[in-house]
Amino acid sequence: MKLQSTLAAFCLLAAAGVAHAADPNLGRNLAATCANCHGTNGNAVKGAGLDSLAGSPKDKTLQKLSEFKSGDKPASIMHQITKGYTDEQLDLIATYFAAQK
Repeated sequence: MKLQSTLAAFCLLAAAGVAHAADPNLGRNLAATCANCHGTNGNAVKGAGLDSLAGSPKDKTLQKLSEFKSGDKPASIMHQITKGYTDEQLDLIATYFAAQK
């Protein structure tokens, strides 16, 4: 019985991973939470004092997100926000913003 429960749990987790990978809009959907501060599609309002993320190189954005997550880069709220995402999700977010104009 325990083996069946373990197998069932494993199958559910595997299916959840496939569902995330199959969503072509996952990066966009995750990046939508950034719009409150960084503007729609990463286009920050000029003069607002926040970085525009649209068109930023993926590696640069990913590096900043990693530094926020680890606490190496000073920030007021980004430490908390980035800790809510997996590294894979942060990669999707950085990829999305790199593709924006």
